[in-house]
Amino acid sequence: MAVPSARWLARISFLLVFAAAAMMIGFAGRAGPAMVIIGATGACLVLAGGYVFLAHRRVLRWLGFAVVIMAPFAVLGIFARHHLLWVAVVAVALVLSAVATARLALVPAVGDPGIPARDVPPPEHAFLIMNPRSGGGKVTRFGLKDKAEALGAEVALLEDSGTVDVAALARQAVAAGADLLGVAGGDGTQALVAGVAAAHDLPFLVISAGTRNHLALDLGLDRDNPAACLDALIDGVEQRIDLGLAGERTFVNNASFGAYAEVVESPAYRDDKRGTTLAMLPDLLTGHRGAKLSAHAGDVAVTAPQALLVSNNAYATSDIAGLGRRPRLDTGGLGVIAVTVDSAAQAAELLRGRGVTVLTADEVVVNADAPKIPVGIDGETVTMPTPVRCTIQPRALRVRVPRNRPGVRSAKPQLDWPTLRQLASFHPASAGTG
Repeated sequence: MAVPSARWLARISFLLVFAAAAMMIGFAGRAGPAMVIIGATGACLVLAGGYVFLAHRRVLRWLGFAVVIMAPFAVLGIFARHHLLWVAVVAVALVLSAVATARLALVPAVGDPGIPARDVPPPEHAFLIMNPRSGGGKVTRFGLKDKAEALGAEVALLEDSGTVDVAALARQAVAAGADLLGVAGGDGTQALVAGVAAAHDLPFLVISAGTRNHLALDLGLDRDNPAACLDALIDGVEQRIDLGLAGERTFVNNASFGAYAEVVESPAYRDDKRGTTLAMLPDLLTGHRGAKLSAHAGDVAVTAPQALLVSNNAYATSDIAGLGRRPRLDTGGLGVIAVTVDSAAQAAELLRGRGVTVLTADEVVVNADAPKIPVGIDGETVTMPTPVRCTIQPRALRVRVPRNRPGVRSAKPQLDWPTLRQLASFHPASAGTG
């Protein structure tokens, strides 16, 4: 049952929305509805212009860019011309406050306790693989090798990570008696060694020395100080998390198909990421380049997506920032996000949540009109034969984390207006939300 504070927050949220509408009607008079339409049109133009910029070249690309820049100024100019700029600013502030209040109302009364952890003794023979180039040289900058060795760990530095088989290196360490495997490097390297650790039921240590450190983020580790992750060697706890599989390849974060995987596969991508992406996206978004994809996620068919992301547990999708965070890593399910945008009109429809498919499944099978396709496995591209079958291994990986760590920040709750309306109701029979 909902707590009283949640009910009143929901009611305040609706009051703020009504206040915003009253502002527009009361001060804009007959022009109020027109101003609302103009604001919505401006938002659609920004999205459509962004699509044109990404999907075309030369003149059309720069026209799209101009629309993205000029549309907001045009909307503000129209409001200012009618002496309603201050009204628009106040109305927007009220709506933003309503959204923030709604999210607070929807926060569960009892927080998620997180992934269960158990006390474990320190390892006797920890083996850590470190990539000195990862994350702009964090291994050297934070003195990770010396600190790990001072704690009794054996460290192998990847002098040339492009030619070293890190999975084979990890298997050799297991054969030599390692009772813990760890990686200071990118998520792609983490995934390879995590697969070996899971296969031998050994604990795995994540050291946040990569560039993005998505796995470290979702484990609640300190991404600003990789050396703090080494505390798990002397005072750690153990958690069990899921592992994803794309074919026979392990992933700790996600497997991506379509536009992103095609771009990352390009040899020029590492030297010029922005330029390569802008050069390739037009053909990928308009279907002139890359394989045409289809997928089955459980019983749901996804037809011709430009981009498809299959993740080890679902990402929070309540806002754009949430896409970089998974609230749990032990639900035993794959997350699926598919984007289908074929035109500027469909880009504008993204405002209404159309063109994006978000769901969960135990298995995802990705097919294409090509015998092989590029797949981005935790940010590193491999070529795989179709169909590609993605599955999940529940609680397959034992991760060792420090007892004291920043922790996982709760994702913002998704705005659910029907639930919010029930919370705001003064009739208990229709407000039974827990």
